[in-house]
Amino acid sequence: MMVFKWRREKVDHLMADPKRARQLIEELPVNDAKALEEITEWLESISHTPGFKVDQRFDNVSLLDAAAKQRVRKLSLDYLSMPRQMKFQEIRLWTTIFGFWEQLGAAYLACADQYVGAAAGLTLIRRSLPLIVARAQRALTNQVKWFLLRYGPVEPRIWKDMARLYQIADKRGFTGSSIEIYPGSRHAGSMRWEFLKAMMLSVSSMDGLSPMRQEIAERVVAHFSSMFQLSKRPDGCTHCFGLVSPKAPVRIYKGAESVTGQLFFGAGKAFAALAELMERIRRSHEVPPEVDLGGSYHLDAVVGALQHLELCWNADPPGRSSERRLITGRITVVPGFSDAMQALDPSTSDELDFSQDEPAESWIVVNVSDGGYGAIIPGLKSDWIRVGTLIGMQSEHSSRWMIGLIRRIASDEHKQRHVGIQTLSRTAIPVRVVRAGVTGSLFNLGRTPQPAILLATAPDAQGEIGMIMREGIFSVRDAMEMTIGGKSYFLQPVRLVEGGEDFDWAAFRVKQKKA
Repeated sequence: MMVFKWRREKVDHLMADPKRARQLIEELPVNDAKALEEITEWLESISHTPGFKVDQRFDNVSLLDAAAKQRVRKLSLDYLSMPRQMKFQEIRLWTTIFGFWEQLGAAYLACADQYVGAAAGLTLIRRSLPLIVARAQRALTNQVKWFLLRYGPVEPRIWKDMARLYQIADKRGFTGSSIEIYPGSRHAGSMRWEFLKAMMLSVSSMDGLSPMRQEIAERVVAHFSSMFQLSKRPDGCTHCFGLVSPKAPVRIYKGAESVTGQLFFGAGKAFAALAELMERIRRSHEVPPEVDLGGSYHLDAVVGALQHLELCWNADPPGRSSERRLITGRITVVPGFSDAMQALDPSTSDELDFSQDEPAESWIVVNVSDGGYGAIIPGLKSDWIRVGTLIGMQSEHSSRWMIGLIRRIASDEHKQRHVGIQTLSRTAIPVRVVRAGVTGSLFNLGRTPQPAILLATAPDAQGEIGMIMREGIFSVRDAMEMTIGGKSYFLQPVRLVEGGEDFDWAAFRVKQKKA
């Protein structure tokens, strides 16, 4: 009788040998970006190489995941700390980081699919499936985060993958199981919490926050993930997500009813906890140590991000203060304080510029309200655009300049960028300011007046006027003198309304007119 001896074919991959796999990790480049790119390539190759047993595939993916941890963290901080980096550098860094999260998610998904398909190695990895699914979900959440950092739409495949992962966990009953997702984590996690992080992040209107404040908001979402509400009924929830036909989650309407394959979620207990956190910060002037924001930030930025989340998580979000009217037209836009100031008063230019670049751009206006404009940005340079950027604006029907702030940025499926612009004032008057009583300092050597933009022709109902000046000039402790039309006015500082990358928007009271 002939006896057949079946032999499993050897996997055609360098990381199939555990010793060789560890050696490859040790030989990664010193440069973080190059090392992360190489890790990403290994992840992609593992996902597409047949023959791996599921435990073997999972071990290699975990090994590469651990090797990338510090590198991707450092590169992410580099990305967020360079708000005015060159477009080429920004694209390369974003692509490197996003590419890693994309391939890490795909690799963990391959492990999960292999498990569900009852492949070899099933017994050894049985207790690891919740870990695999949670890590895959976290990788998908990070992809959502990095799409939002560039104000772009999230790829549809991500919602489909999230729905698939949740259904795997739900079918096997471990959505709420407590697990240590990564060694050394401060707190245990669960698939439910990871899923809710992604859902709440996606409905928190990140297109209205600067990248830095998005990072703060994402950390706050993670901090409160255990308090978010998830249900198969709409009661007490604000948003929903479909498991059968997965698309980006949306806010539910009043009176919504349960639908098969629909999940409902909302801030739940986190809404009250968020308000409590803001109050603690206001009282102590510091972020509590148990809230890990991943870095140190100015308190104004933290409170601003928290206030934004409070609006987004509210069951009854505030409506628009004025009606939006659809129109078609154009506005001329110049970026930043210096160019806005020069548009108002060409004599304020204090720098030689022999370049041929024209700072002014023409944007297409698609709607208007009492508070501002909605516009489409042409596919030109425009890499200076950020949430919170000051701009000068001129309507095609007027010779007068206005001052605005970019409040919202989004990209559509056609890669067109849409912006929401808040009009600070339709009156913009070039003036000169100097600290009152200062005869010489680093601020104004020789009492040299500084250019500024007055936002009104008369004080408002509170007796205040608004002023835009270069960043760092305003001080709530120092009065100022304003010169306009050959006349001088004494200004008492009230508050800094908002500070930006190159400007201070401040409020003053006109205390007296100088003779």
